[in-house]
Amino acid sequence: MRRVWAVLLCIVPVVVWAQPSAVDLAPYLRQPQFQSVKISPDGDYYAVITALEDRTALAVVRASDNVPTAKVVGKRDSVVEDFWWANDERIVVALASKRGSRDEPSSIGELHAVNADGSHPRLLASPFGARGPLDTTVQLLLEPSVYLFDTLPGDSRKVLVSAVPQISAPNVRVERLDIYTGRRDTVAMVPVRRAKFLADAQGRVRFASGANADNVQKLFYREDDGSPWRQIDASASAGRNTYALGFSEDGRVAYLQIEQPDGPDAIVAWDPVTDRYTELLRDAKVDPYGILYALDGRTPIGASFMTDRVRNRFFDNAHPTARLYRSLEPAFDGDAIRITSTSGDGRLALVSLWSDRNSGDYFLFDTVAKTGSRIFAQREWLHPADMLASREVAFAARDGRQIHGYLTVPRDTTGPAPLVVLPHGGPFGVFDQWGFDEDSQVLAAAGYAVLRVNYRGSGNYGRAHLDAGAQEWGGAMQDDLTDATRWTVETGIAQADRICIYGASYGAYAALMGAAREPDLYKCAVGYVGVYDLGMVHRDQSASRSGRTWAGEWMGARNTLAARSPTTLADRIRIPVLLAAGGQDLRAPLAHSQRMERALKRNGVPVETLYYPNEGHGFYTEPHRREFYTRLLEFLSTHLGGAVAKQAAHRDAGR
Repeated sequence: MRRVWAVLLCIVPVVVWAQPSAVDLAPYLRQPQFQSVKISPDGDYYAVITALEDRTALAVVRASDNVPTAKVVGKRDSVVEDFWWANDERIVVALASKRGSRDEPSSIGELHAVNADGSHPRLLASPFGARGPLDTTVQLLLEPSVYLFDTLPGDSRKVLVSAVPQISAPNVRVERLDIYTGRRDTVAMVPVRRAKFLADAQGRVRFASGANADNVQKLFYREDDGSPWRQIDASASAGRNTYALGFSEDGRVAYLQIEQPDGPDAIVAWDPVTDRYTELLRDAKVDPYGILYALDGRTPIGASFMTDRVRNRFFDNAHPTARLYRSLEPAFDGDAIRITSTSGDGRLALVSLWSDRNSGDYFLFDTVAKTGSRIFAQREWLHPADMLASREVAFAARDGRQIHGYLTVPRDTTGPAPLVVLPHGGPFGVFDQWGFDEDSQVLAAAGYAVLRVNYRGSGNYGRAHLDAGAQEWGGAMQDDLTDATRWTVETGIAQADRICIYGASYGAYAALMGAAREPDLYKCAVGYVGVYDLGMVHRDQSASRSGRTWAGEWMGARNTLAARSPTTLADRIRIPVLLAAGGQDLRAPLAHSQRMERALKRNGVPVETLYYPNEGHGFYTEPHRREFYTRLLEFLSTHLGGAVAKQAAHRDAGR
């Protein structure tokens, strides 16, 4: 087979490829100014998540003159997980922990509140007790974690929260929380552990979903606060999950998202009285990407779906909010749009929009005057016209499974280009998206085509596609990446002798596995904050009963993992490798990279390293991120011939 490939490659026409100019990293290294915006019920204020170097903060801005009036900020490695306007004057903020730029926020159940004018700030609840917020010096959990799930319209003092004790499989309580005093009163208990809840417009908790140590999701329903819970078995008996989305305006119909035996999830209307299910929306290719709500912010009216772009679909196109969406869409030239919040009277709607070339803007639209204006931009300095588009691609893997992804190509490309394969992290349930991707933009600016692949195990393509990745670390999941790479050569996208693979977290694992399993396919590999010893991952995941269940189901038996670990396959790697990692990384500890480095050196493989002892899962500080991307572009340029970084800053120690 290799000989046939060699013959085919010999007849590919020669393409003259001009190296682009050096890449200015500065615009990509600047933190986004704003990450999320919501308008207050009276329309007088905006609440905005803003990025600092090693954390995010919640700022309140007066709408009339854009003057900041209040803020909530935690300590290092804290992020604003979510926030809610509980009434005209008071906002509640949930803080989470995020140890590194590539880390996923870890919910800790800490709530703060402050008035819009900055008065009466209060820590409402923290698992660290009165010590909060986010005291990283002493990790002693003293109290339950508390999570807000409903703001109780009509009650200006209380919100609904879940209180989660600090044990591995907790029984969760529903409580009412006073947002001024912090006092909590128990409302309900449920018959499943690790539960989450959904209330109707009257504040009655009617759905609870959770799982015991077996990790089997269960959904329970009740008619009102005095009724018993009963399990809803729409799909659980077939090993598929059902998720409650909300209720119709009159509360008589519930909307559910149900996984299907094959293909994407369906959104259905469920009548609790007759037990009748009516399918409302189901895409042929992808799951619902996000639920769309009426202007009340709680009644589902449709969903968005992400394929070659984001498209909105509605249960009833005649619904007033559906008509509002349809009137707005033509004004934004194909950008994805979503109404994030509205004033209490529904007149002012805050609209978020983004695309593969637009990192995000926020418009304020007057639904009565039919006028709008842009009020915030995530990255004002990155103009969409200067960014590069990403297009959806699809191909058949070797076993016939349809695999989707996104391709970004350099400007003015007319033939095969050097390629960087960029597998995403996770791996399970995560997926590459049609949206602004910093790595793709930087690499394409350096002259590379960039391929992001939603290999089996990724989310967005149905439960069967997710399950197909179970226990396939280094197996069929890796084959999908190999098949994707070869597809780009066959179709004339990539130059066969100029391909590298680079990823972060699980993507770093996939990059090093690609180097081990396909030593002739790639010219170099880059692993950023990666995991490379699967036995260590399995051991760390098995600290709890549910974690042991997950490791067995999704990774496989521990004694099978050495054969699928790059650290034990280093003798098969023959290409140069770059490893980067942080000493405070809890998700992918530095020991993974150090073991990988030692294994490569023992086998004579050229390896470069960049370690920072004070960084976590992805580098936070601007000098460290600049150094990483400078080194990345230098490394790729050496082996593929693309551009390097422009005017690289002083190199910090860490090579």
